[in-house]
Amino acid sequence: MSATASGLRLTNTLTRTKEDFSPIDASNVRMYVCGPTVYDFAHIGNARPVIVFDVLYRLLRHIYGADHVTYVRNITDVDDKINARALRDFGDDIAAGRLTLNEAIRKVTEKTADQFHKDVKALGCLPPTFEPRATEFVQPREDGRTDMIGLIQSLIERGHAYEAAGEVLFDTASMPDYGELSKRPLDEQQAGARIAVDTHKKNPQDFVLWKLSSPEEPGWESPWGQEAWTAAGWMGKPKGRPGWHIECSAMSSAYLGEIFDIHGGGLDLIFPHHENEIAQSRCAHGTSVMANYWMHNGFLQVEGQKMSKSLGNFFTIRELLETDSFGGREWPGEVLRLAMLMTHYREPIDFAVRKLEEAENTLRKWKRAADLASASAADVPAQVIAALSDDLATYSAFQFLTQLAGDAIDGNESAAASLRAALEFLGFDVSAEVDKAAVDEAIAARLAFIGQKNWAEADRIRDELLGQGVQLKDGKDPATGERITTWEVKR
Repeated sequence: MSATASGLRLTNTLTRTKEDFSPIDASNVRMYVCGPTVYDFAHIGNARPVIVFDVLYRLLRHIYGADHVTYVRNITDVDDKINARALRDFGDDIAAGRLTLNEAIRKVTEKTADQFHKDVKALGCLPPTFEPRATEFVQPREDGRTDMIGLIQSLIERGHAYEAAGEVLFDTASMPDYGELSKRPLDEQQAGARIAVDTHKKNPQDFVLWKLSSPEEPGWESPWGQEAWTAAGWMGKPKGRPGWHIECSAMSSAYLGEIFDIHGGGLDLIFPHHENEIAQSRCAHGTSVMANYWMHNGFLQVEGQKMSKSLGNFFTIRELLETDSFGGREWPGEVLRLAMLMTHYREPIDFAVRKLEEAENTLRKWKRAADLASASAADVPAQVIAALSDDLATYSAFQFLTQLAGDAIDGNESAAASLRAALEFLGFDVSAEVDKAAVDEAIAARLAFIGQKNWAEADRIRDELLGQGVQLKDGKDPATGERITTWEVKR
């Protein structure tokens, strides 16, 4: 399908302009998005790109067909903190050969990766086509897919990387247009390697592709660092581990090829991560680009402040979904989803309780109107697709949904059906199914709070149920005079 036929336009960070989207191959549109580092639970800042690029994924599937879009989102489980924990918890098993390093890392990250999957499902996100783990792409693979060691070796052979002090570094001077994505002057660029600028670097901007591990540190058998290993008095073959950026170059190439259509992520990744991905990939493959379109979502603040643990405003997705740490209550995943999408993806977002309340009220009104339809419309409204095709203009799409809701309330069943179809397409649950056991349990808890005269908690439970479309009605048992509570589904 041509760009003209699709009508899709996207803001390309590489050119700083909104461009017509024209895929390399309309039968296989390819997108890569940087996923989480599973050292700890994903925070709400991580949720924004997951939600934004889920909407784009849905739109691409709508335009080109579900079987003609390949979406890769990686899991980063190569990290010094993860490695150290794997050695701490399973070092004896690794030394005895009962576990490989990869297997030990998998045990360390199982809980956080599982929680991430649970989180993104609650946020209404579709699973990607592929979700590779970085540890599976360090060494040469049996299936021949691109691996990190192979990429680094290619960079050395092409004159774009060098070995020094047991490390392999990318030579930024070997790439004349290094910095094209971030548009940073060379003297403003910092070393993008999670290590200090050392004297063994040819240029301060050079970044690490491979780091030497000591015998006490986790690592993979390395083709580099023998001289430094021996000089340190260590026995056997040297071990090492990859730098930060090389993993995404390997995994994107492994599943999407040397050049693909769209690369996405947060604005904070433009430099150094994405800049260095481009350098590695282009120079290893000898290509003019890595991806044709680069998309970045804006920063996230919490209640007007930068999110940080020191300020006490650092929240994980799990905390918002399952605890009362933010705003004194749990929040449904689809409310978080709508709150994220109410601000255009490229703009900064202030994540606040009032924003969630606004999203919840809006979603409740939409669902009540959608419930008036006997069934969904056959097609997603063209106006919604047109709005999203204009660089994911979700706000414009939502304005149309509000218009549809008003028409539905006025008796237009076609509008209600279109609204239901649009909500389903955008990842919101419009089913009327309710977990009856959970509702009964919540009502019992509320009655217990009422018995304790804890009105605040009783009201909280009532409001949460209402947010889920369950309306409570209090009354008295005519025989006993005791309080009873009935309920009905009413958006």
